[in-house]
Order: sequence, then C-alpha cells, then structure tokens
Amino acid sequence: MPLTFVTVPCLKDNYAFLLHNDETDETALIDAPEAGPIKAELDKRGWHLTDVLLTHHHWDHVDGLDGLRGDARVIGAKSDASRLPPLDLEVSEGDEITVCGEPVEILDVSGHTLGHIAFVMRGAGYAFTADSLMAMGCGRLFEGTPAQMWDSLLKLRALPPQTVVCSGHEYTTNNMAFALSLEPDNAKLISRKSQIDAARDKGVPTVPSTLAVEMETNPFLRADDPALKQAIGLPDADPVDVFAEVRKRKDNF
Repeated sequence: MPLTFVTVPCLKDNYAFLLHNDETDETALIDAPEAGPIKAELDKRGWHLTDVLLTHHHWDHVDGLDGLRGDARVIGAKSDASRLPPLDLEVSEGDEITVCGEPVEILDVSGHTLGHIAFVMRGAGYAFTADSLMAMGCGRLFEGTPAQMWDSLLKLRALPPQTVVCSGHEYTTNNMAFALSLEPDNAKLISRKSQIDAARDKGVPTVPSTLAVEMETNPFLRADDPALKQAIGLPDADPVDVFAEVRKRKDNF
C-alpha cells in the first residue's frame, strides 16, 4: 500500500512532511519546525506520531520537537548528535533503517551544515533533503566547503530522476529569479517560472519537486553543464569552482 504523504507549511517559509502507512498505522515526521501546524494535521487525520527524522540541527528544523515527540522514535545524524535534540537512533551514511514499513537510506549531505543528512526512500520514491538540495537552489554554506556541497549534490543527483525531492523551505520564487539572472534566455527556466508563479498565486507550495526537473533547471545541480559554465564566464573551470562562483553570486543576490 502506498504511503500517504502530506506537506505541512510551518513558520514563515518552512516545510515539514508527514508520511503515514495505513496498514501499520505508523506515522513519520521529517523535521519539526514548529509543533502547532504539525499537531493540527496529525489530529485532523487521527494519526499518532511513531517516528521523527531530523535532517540537521538548525532551530527552524527542530524547535517543534518537544511539543510533538511523545513516545515517537527520534532519528538523526550520529556525527551531529551533540547539537541535535536527544536521539533514540543515531545514523550515519550507508545505514539503512525502516520507517513506516519502508527502507530508508541515509546520505551525508554536508555543506549547509556539517552533519546534515538526507533520508532517501527509494521504494516510495522520496528524498528528504531539507536545506541541502532545494527547489531551484541549495542551502547557504554556513559550515561546509563548496567541494563538500558539490559532492553532496552529486550524491543526490545520482538518485532516480523520478525521485520526489522534499526540501525545507519555500524559497523557489527567489531562487528562480536568481537562476534567470544567470541565464535569462534559458527556455526551461522561463517555462518553470510560469509554473512557479501560477502555484504561488494560488498559495500552493512549490515543494516538493522532482529530481528530473531540478536536474534541468537548478543551477546548483548544473555546475558541470557547459551552457551554465559559459553563461557565467567560466567555460573551462572545474565544476567545484563553478559551483563556488554560483553560490557566491546567490549569497550576494
């Protein structure tokens, strides 16, 4: 039986995600920005939280946990356990766990922070990437290096193209404006912009997206794309250097 998937808007522009298995009556939460909206969604559906998966330690991904955890199993990165809320299960890259009856792979996607992890459910087709790979963007490098983040993005880019990318924020409109500042005549960007604008005009989240769409349009996944390299004046540069330049420009956009 397929999982029920719910996107929960939180705070000003965060997203949390709920997964529910009707057969086992298990419910998992990915990140806990604030308790209120998540608890309201759980109560509305009559779901009891059994697992909480934390991607990284930033307050806007963990501050709602105390109001939600109850008897749920809380899962997070072993390498960042000292900065995360108390964990029931510490995980590292290469580990596989079971959540809502589905296998979940752990990827280290350090860059935005050190110890940031992604949860990948190949069978169900989801990747919970939080502030590593985002819709039309990637997280600012608060702790990691461009080389680390590019390596992390390559890990995610290697997933099946149909993977649903569940990222942590509604930043897509601004990310798109930045991408178009690099490649104003890119037809795929122009097309996606119209879709993003239409969604936001209706108040509909632009998250999640699909990996296939991100691979075509997200400049941070395209640091080895000759067209992007040409557009920013670095046709012969190493992808890490291209990524670093794109990230620098976004930081100042």
